[in-house]
Amino acid sequence: MRRESVSATNYPLDPSAEGARTSEPASLGPKSQKLRRLARARRRIAWLVLLAPVVLVLAVDIWIRGGRLLDLRGKHVASYAGAIVESAVLWGLLLYSASSRRGAVRWISASLFVLLATVTLGIQIYFQRCYSTYVNLDALLFATSFSESVVGHLRADGGNLVSAIAPPLVCAAALVVAARRFVRPRQTRSSRVARILAPLAIVFGFLIPCSYRTVQASTPDVIYLHAMGGVIKQITGLRPPEHVRPGLRTPPQLPGATAIPSGARVTRPNVLFVITESVRADAHCTAPTDDCPFSPATNAAARKRFPLLQMRSNASTTAISLAVLWSGLPPTASREDLHGYPLLFDYANAAGYDTAYWTSHHMMFANSRLYVQDLPTSHQTGATDLDPLADMDLGARDELLTERIRKDIREMREPFFAVAHYGNTHIPYRIDPEHAPFQPAQDSKAPEDNEAYRNYYLDAVHLQDRTIGEMLRFVREQPFGERTIVVFTSDHGESFREHGQLGHTGAVLDEEIHVPAWIDAPEGTLTEAEVAALASHRESILFHTDLAPTILDMLGLEREAGFSRWYGAMIGKSLLGPIERTEPVPLTNCSGVWGCAFRNWGMMRGNLKLEAREWDTAWHCYDVLADPKELRDLGAAACGDMAARAEALHGGLPGLVK
Repeated sequence: MRRESVSATNYPLDPSAEGARTSEPASLGPKSQKLRRLARARRRIAWLVLLAPVVLVLAVDIWIRGGRLLDLRGKHVASYAGAIVESAVLWGLLLYSASSRRGAVRWISASLFVLLATVTLGIQIYFQRCYSTYVNLDALLFATSFSESVVGHLRADGGNLVSAIAPPLVCAAALVVAARRFVRPRQTRSSRVARILAPLAIVFGFLIPCSYRTVQASTPDVIYLHAMGGVIKQITGLRPPEHVRPGLRTPPQLPGATAIPSGARVTRPNVLFVITESVRADAHCTAPTDDCPFSPATNAAARKRFPLLQMRSNASTTAISLAVLWSGLPPTASREDLHGYPLLFDYANAAGYDTAYWTSHHMMFANSRLYVQDLPTSHQTGATDLDPLADMDLGARDELLTERIRKDIREMREPFFAVAHYGNTHIPYRIDPEHAPFQPAQDSKAPEDNEAYRNYYLDAVHLQDRTIGEMLRFVREQPFGERTIVVFTSDHGESFREHGQLGHTGAVLDEEIHVPAWIDAPEGTLTEAEVAALASHRESILFHTDLAPTILDMLGLEREAGFSRWYGAMIGKSLLGPIERTEPVPLTNCSGVWGCAFRNWGMMRGNLKLEAREWDTAWHCYDVLADPKELRDLGAAACGDMAARAEALHGGLPGLVK
């Protein structure tokens, strides 16, 4: 009787394969028995290879956020378990199909396996490094609106991207090689079914819902596949409009500078620039008062502040406002200039000041990280540095930001320039029911709930004020407190249907651009003449474009000859001196750092404002002092040549520009 030779390499993984042996005849010799043992061992290894992808995914997830995974409870545990099963089935089927002995399908499957593994895990590792969270459907859909910025980001951070995607790429390729060595299924019915199911598993990965917000109770690969599915569905439908977003800055190398003392007792004061979010002028006590319902904490912490009661933002969009506040450029400056001109951080750093930027805003929102990542700061903080689960819109809790500032600011050397940027008053507004004095309050945006919704907003302002006041008290209690000037403003206001719109970015009407502003300068940080000038501007019509020249003046850099090339483009005036302004000041929410969904722009000269929105057929002119609610349109002629100048600057009425 002829004995059958058995190969350990060719023994099929599939136990139902034709010719597979399920028992070991006693007549086999020692050599054949050894080969049988090797075949069984290879089959066990094959299963380990097929399960290796999901094990590696779990290992990466545990390595990145193991502590948070241990905190999952209830439905989130079930969600995560389901994601593990989905991940195991997807990668197992793809790898099984890629391990086939022959045919074009195995190369297609192998390519898909390596590509998807590299992208889903590599991008998630990279994203975690940048933002301490996984990229999800919201983030990926948002990114599709500004592909230019995404490319710019990847170009600027290519090294980190490569270091993140290289390990998954190598592991995926190695698993394909191992599968073809140990799995190698024969052409059976099971293997043919697996090849059909593999691409279907990818499709189901795009479609199956998962936990992708806040808790993210899913594996990183499942979260990314779900996001890809959402993007594919959107792209194959109505193509989303293109939007301009902030990009990578390209500032010049500034020459060294020496601050020129103003003659004040404190020759080089520190400047702390506090910026809040969406706080309108009538939601904050700009002038010191004995009864302050909106912002009692800051009112008490800065009793000797100089109020600037008629401050206007040049836009009601955060990205534009920050560019204006930090550069001094008008919002209508070109994209190249808004990204290429120095910011206050650059000027201060060139003069030897220590600098810092702290914010509770999410750095993924509106490409924020890309715009600030190269600031010359010794300390810099974003929302996910404070809380990895920070909400995209609200950011991290403002109290966490105050804690970080208290820690970092004591480590800074004097003199310093620092920006504290609070964000919890952004839609959807963060409130604490225990500290919500404005009632009735609802988070409903229904027109009939407008006043209750406004109260909800005011409760958010009130809550944020508590922690800003705490931060200001802390600064004043420190040894450097008496040498630190505090400049306070909001990036823009917020509308509650005064002219039909809700929120911000929709208009340059006063509910969206009239903002609180004040300066708290301890005795000795300004000269008597500067104090008198600042006090004289209590009722002056002022703009955010005036704050950069003012801060440079405080830093002793307003007359720095080496900076004159860039100073010439600033349209504002220092508030530490008299202001004579004859040229109109541009206002717009459509800029080189932000593309508006609905066009709106205008101009102001003194107390007269010219404005229009996309649906307007004519310019409107308002006297903001005589008519603070802007209810009486004076007609474009009342604003003199501003209509002609606005049309020349912007190209026409917002609704008529193509």
